[in-house]
Amino acid sequence: MNDTFFDPHQRATIAAAMARMIPTDDTPGAAEAGTIDFLDGYLSGTDRIYAAPDGNGFEVLTGRRLDAWTQRLEVVRARYVAGVRALDAAAERRGGRFVDLSGEEQDDVLREVERPEGREQEADAARAKVALYGAPVEAALQQTSAEVDLGFVPLLALHTRQGFYADPVYGGNRDHVGWKVIGFPGPASLAEVHQGRYTTIDYFAEDRVHPGTEGLS
Repeated sequence: MNDTFFDPHQRATIAAAMARMIPTDDTPGAAEAGTIDFLDGYLSGTDRIYAAPDGNGFEVLTGRRLDAWTQRLEVVRARYVAGVRALDAAAERRGGRFVDLSGEEQDDVLREVERPEGREQEADAARAKVALYGAPVEAALQQTSAEVDLGFVPLLALHTRQGFYADPVYGGNRDHVGWKVIGFPGPASLAEVHQGRYTTIDYFAEDRVHPGTEGLS
């Protein structure tokens, strides 16, 4: 099985878009973290979904889990292929392909490609009002986080964040640059997490007290 999904142009386009979402400035960005490697590996197949608990390799999916993830990846892959086409179509109106534009122009294209989804959602809500005999339609109180329900740009933003901050075993967060940017030490390996030998208390809690040590000083 291949360890990549994108062709060279798709990969360069998505990498450029990711670099606009977490740009390189006085700290590393998506490019330095290798978020494209995270995403390309994830889309390559079902053999890079869950890291093995011992920190070595990935779980082998079978049965319904395999079927479900195969279908999910097909949806996400199709969204990225269509997304690259949409970026280039919008870029061509500015005189080139997405990868050929300046950073500011790429930002404009990303906003343009994202905007029609909002208009479509408004149209769906209007149609739903008609279907409900004129009854008002309340906005959803919670936004879904399932990636198959996300449009292209929100999906790209989600995967850029994941590639920047996820454990390096998944292909991104190269040399822990995402963690270093926010001062997060992280575990030495996933095995520490799965074996209960790692805690984030030291990072997230201001007045941290480790379980079992209350009252001790």
